Amino acid sequence: MSDEVAWGFAPPPFRPEEALQRLRRDLRELGLAEREGCFERRGLRIARLSVSEGLLRVDTVQRPVRSSPQWHPRTLHSMAEVRDYLTDLKKKLAHWSDHDD
Repeated sequence: MSDEVAWGFAPPPFRPEEALQRLRRDLRELGLAEREGCFERRGLRIARLSVSEGLLRVDTVQRPVRSSPQWHPRTLHSMAEVRDYLTDLKKKLAHWSDHDD
């Protein structure tokens, strides 16, 4: 049974441009600085964001390093996925210690 039938309404449509703006604001609130399309902490790249084909694409580093970071791509299809991504990123930022930077 779909959510629409069970609850009588459909979730609001996903607007990737609006989600991108909100995610940018949330990342700045986490202390990340935006430079050249990437979000950084202490000069190390952490995340990149883009909108393509009606979806929000985010790339996150496996671990912050100065040279050639390893990126993990993820495509977000709803605001719930955006919130989950932000929660996951907060956990990663908390676990990366100063020696990882």
